[in-house]
Amino acid sequence: MSNIELHSTITCPECGFQKKEEMPTNACQWYYECESCKTLLSPLKGDCCVYCSYGTVKCPPIQEGNACCSGS
Repeated sequence: MSNIELHSTITCPECGFQKKEEMPTNACQWYYECESCKTLLSPLKGDCCVYCSYGTVKCPPIQEGNACCSGS
């Protein structure tokens, strides 16, 4: 039985601002605007979403061992 974490704290690489967010379970989040500096974040090469690149917790599909957003 897996225990999926649905909250992740995103850290902006430009200004260091952090915010805890609830991750979607039915879609990838490819863009995220920093509340502080308004930088638009997108996933780093090799990552499927902003949570996998900038969050403290990987997205739910990755936590489950699946490919993110596959088969949609």
